[in-house]
Amino acid sequence: MSGDHDHDHSHGDQQHDHEHGSELSEMQIRVRALESILTEKGYVEPAALDAIIETYETKIGPHNGAQVVARAWTDPAFRQALLKDATEAVSTLGHVSRVGDHLVAIENTPQRHNMVVCTLCSCYPWEMLGLPPIWYKASPYRSRAVKDPRGVLADFGVSLPKDTEIRVWDSTAETRFLVLPMRPAGTEGWSEAQLAELVTRDSMIGTGFAKTPGAPS
Repeated sequence: MSGDHDHDHSHGDQQHDHEHGSELSEMQIRVRALESILTEKGYVEPAALDAIIETYETKIGPHNGAQVVARAWTDPAFRQALLKDATEAVSTLGHVSRVGDHLVAIENTPQRHNMVVCTLCSCYPWEMLGLPPIWYKASPYRSRAVKDPRGVLADFGVSLPKDTEIRVWDSTAETRFLVLPMRPAGTEGWSEAQLAELVTRDSMIGTGFAKTPGAPS
């Protein structure tokens, strides 16, 4: 498995499932409690916090990442720059990572399929993909992605030939990964905007493919 540090996988057996009947997960309850405390002490303004969350959910979402992927599909020079230094390449499109973060782009090919996990917690390229999905932060994904990546991909409906290598990349607090999915066939001559519509969040994590032309949204 690739990554800049080795994680202790024993924590992968921790259970984060909330009790049946509870509308909020344990993590959501903790977040709500922390938000209340910080608000009461005057450290955060609820309206400002809501605006930040809305930005990541609706304005960033996977849109920034989809724009980057679409550019890489249509611009060979940008693709080469992205694979060489993704942080620098995305900055040319106006996207700036948080201080200390380094973005690495990894390309899927017919011979190799990449997928991303954070075995320690939930390190994730927020600036590219928006808010991380619940399953990305859950222990079953974090532990099984390392032990049985092909089985995890099958759970997501991703079927790969047996001779396709599967490589798992472990995110860290300093290094985040963006999967460059394969461009779907039948998209020759498409504009970047059209191509971006085919790029999904899961395809940039490696747990899915880009949508094929004509496929339902």
